[in-house]
Amino acid sequence: MANFTHFNEQGRARMVDISEKQESERTAFARSSIQVTEEIYHKINDNEIKKGDVLAVAQVAGIMAAKKTSDWIPMCHPLQLKGIDISFDWQITADMFVLQIEAFVKTKGSTGVEMEALTAASATALTVYDMCKALDKGMVIGETFLLEKKGGKSGDYYRES
Repeated sequence: MANFTHFNEQGRARMVDISEKQESERTAFARSSIQVTEEIYHKINDNEIKKGDVLAVAQVAGIMAAKKTSDWIPMCHPLQLKGIDISFDWQITADMFVLQIEAFVKTKGSTGVEMEALTAASATALTVYDMCKALDKGMVIGETFLLEKKGGKSGDYYRES
């Protein structure tokens, strides 16, 4: 079991000891999306959703989720995050309205922020769904993935397009 860092000598789960790891600046970008109807698209943009400003609330939810990632994911270390940003971009075709969500997270520490960025993107999409589900429960939350990460022992990562 020695090669598996998240197992102790008895083969049981443990949080990895990062106390000897070098502190460095670490960043991560993650993306998720949610496909909505044309009606929901217009209501979000015209701020006509009864629960409030969908993008503002979803943005705050994403930030809060990044800060609480270690409460959701058992082996994640609690991190002192230095910056979190959530951005939105509509991708519209003739019959599809997709809200692209990007989450950026930054820290200076001994472990990366990939999980925080992924959690932020996911929670943002879930919040859009929650705020709009009275209009349509058929919305589809799309793929969630890491776009890039910088810093740390394993080096930088950039997703190939």
